[in-house]
Amino acid sequence: MTNKRCGRQTVTLSSPPVMTASAAIVGQKEGSGPIKDRFDQTEPDAYFAQKTWEKGESSMFERCLNLACKKSNIQPNQLDYIFSGDLQNQCAGAAYAMRSTNAPYFGLYGACSTMAESLALAAMMIDGGYAHSCAAITGSHFCTAERQYRFPLGYGGVRTPTAQWTVTGSGCVIVSDRGPGPAITSITAGKIIDLGIKDISNMGAAMAPAAYDTLKTHFEDTGRSPEDYDLIVTGDLGHLGHPIVSELFQQDGVTLTNYDDCGRIIFDREKQDVHAGGSGCGCSAVVLAGHLMRQMQEGKLHKLLFAATGALMSPTTSMQKESIPAICHAVSIEVRQA
Repeated sequence: MTNKRCGRQTVTLSSPPVMTASAAIVGQKEGSGPIKDRFDQTEPDAYFAQKTWEKGESSMFERCLNLACKKSNIQPNQLDYIFSGDLQNQCAGAAYAMRSTNAPYFGLYGACSTMAESLALAAMMIDGGYAHSCAAITGSHFCTAERQYRFPLGYGGVRTPTAQWTVTGSGCVIVSDRGPGPAITSITAGKIIDLGIKDISNMGAAMAPAAYDTLKTHFEDTGRSPEDYDLIVTGDLGHLGHPIVSELFQQDGVTLTNYDDCGRIIFDREKQDVHAGGSGCGCSAVVLAGHLMRQMQEGKLHKLLFAATGALMSPTTSMQKESIPAICHAVSIEVRQA
């Protein structure tokens, strides 16, 4: 084990697994944004042809998994493990979707960090020799998240300027021990960071310190610098949290010139009413599985540091005036040289 450890929080994978295929399915608002052509499917019906939003979210998950498996020439029941999560209580959206797969399943909750968490665990499972192929699939739905965390949509609550828009979308990546595709080379697991922020409408500020901590740790553990990557992308700090991370690094004398955030990438802030940008489990998932994976396949990106962030509060803790603990996990993804 020790030869894979790289500092306190990072592991380097001795047999880097590959991301053989990916799929991204989004809702109508996401499919009208600046990267609309980078998704596999855009569904105009918020119910996804189901009777409730929650059932619709599960249907979205199921469609996304089936599409990714089809691209990878594998059946869902042939997967060694599925790692999945969402924003619903007990991760019900993902669990109900996976009932028919007949594959071993790990339900995960890392809020908006879940895509990086699922990807990291799938990669370590394969690198450890415990699996040949795994699926990392994450998603969220604007309507189910609003119902659970905020107000019923019919209430007509006013959104604050710092609020972000929960993405309706699901992203899936098939991770394998062989085949084509970018390789996952290292993983930096995050720590819980809580600086006492209690405003549930300001997720960017709550999560930014966790992103800074994990990214800084990744560079210290690996000996790499930001310039070693073509792109460093967090998710989902949005337009408010993104400059906070840049400022924290600036205080260390480091200027991040190749840094962006999935919450900024997915929507057009000027043309779409999303306030501080996108958020939710599905935001970083669809940006990675759709937009960023295609950029790597097209040769526009060769080294990507994907660092998804999550706010780990619940409706109950928020009502009890608790602060918001946050987490960030970073995954290094590289195109292998032929």
